[in-house]
Amino acid sequence: MPETRSLFETPSDEPLAARMRPTSLDDFAGQEHLIAPGRILRRIIDSDSIPSMIFWGPPGVGKTSLASIIARKTNAHFINFSAVTSGIKEIREVMKQAESNRSFGERTILFVDEIHRFNKAQQDAFLPFVEKGSIILIGATTENPSFEINGALLSRCRVFVLKPLAVEEIVKLLKRALRLLDVSASDEILEASAVFSNGDARSALSLLEMMAMNSEDGRITPEVFEQCTSRKSLLYDKSGEEHYNLISALHKSMRNSDPDAAVYWLARMLEAGEDPLYIARRIVRFASEDVGLAEPGALAMAVAAYKACHFLGMPECTVHLTQAVIHMSIAPKSNSLDVAYHAAREDALQSLAEPVPLHLRNATTRLMRELEYGKGYQFAHDYEERLTVMECLPESLRGREYYQPTEQGSEKGYKTRLESIKSWKASRR
Repeated sequence: MPETRSLFETPSDEPLAARMRPTSLDDFAGQEHLIAPGRILRRIIDSDSIPSMIFWGPPGVGKTSLASIIARKTNAHFINFSAVTSGIKEIREVMKQAESNRSFGERTILFVDEIHRFNKAQQDAFLPFVEKGSIILIGATTENPSFEINGALLSRCRVFVLKPLAVEEIVKLLKRALRLLDVSASDEILEASAVFSNGDARSALSLLEMMAMNSEDGRITPEVFEQCTSRKSLLYDKSGEEHYNLISALHKSMRNSDPDAAVYWLARMLEAGEDPLYIARRIVRFASEDVGLAEPGALAMAVAAYKACHFLGMPECTVHLTQAVIHMSIAPKSNSLDVAYHAAREDALQSLAEPVPLHLRNATTRLMRELEYGKGYQFAHDYEERLTVMECLPESLRGREYYQPTEQGSEKGYKTRLESIKSWKASRR
């Protein structure tokens, strides 16, 4: 039979992550969007009005810890159930027990860790008992429940999305753990450990425990960090000058079409412990800011690299970032999109009160039609060339040109097309 109320038993010989498991929401790290005072999940737990729900998030963000807190607070019978070690037989035994509890007026909360590992038949076995209220199901998953949980079962559960912990949240947790381990470490090493864990509190605590075991006279040194992570220490402030110097060097190397330098700066950042998702986000920006329509596929590649980093994390995602960085470096360059937006922004800020021309307004009511909303609008698809001479800028800005295409790469084709459109319109005005 699955164990009941075992989530909060933490013998002294258990790993640090288990010993640090919070016993109340006040001790919980992260997820303020769900458990801060007044937030929905906190109200649900505090009032012991638990519905069937799914906790979805990456490893080490508190899914099991939340279940542990619920187990401590609830008046219901709490059962801890693992999708890794249990099958249909165990499910039936639990359901039989839940039905018995229900006949005596007792609720049963069933926590299923890694619920995505259950196949369709196993998930279906829960459905009738959830429907009639024999059990309150709490599932934890690292996979998108829309794809991994049966639709009928998912529709009966609230889904709560848990986010990776921020660096400062993990640092705070590590400082508490230092007291338990009776060792010391500098703020720089704790921050480096937090960055290295990539939002995973369990991973950060495991690293801290390993470093404590290898500490010198109760002090964790940069050398110990390097040995335990197999990488050089990230001993600079992630929000400080060196952080921005490195990302600037990467960006400017790509802009200068220097793939070798770009890959070097990429490696410098990753091997120092920089968050790969931060780098990936900067590459996504670069794809439109510095490449743009000169190579439209650059944006798709950058977004794909970001998704790969999100799915895999370090160290597997290094190759995806390398692919994106080299692609951006070699791609033809154009900053015409950035220039166009900033030029339009200047005019927009000076003309915020400028009314939308009547012919561009949407006439959704009788009154709007009486006020001639939409009158004079020309639907481009009604015309053979799919073009009209209709003016779409406000009267005071008529004739403004923000987008100035270059002749770099694919953007040369955009330039030719735009010139053709402008020529056609000019000849018919």
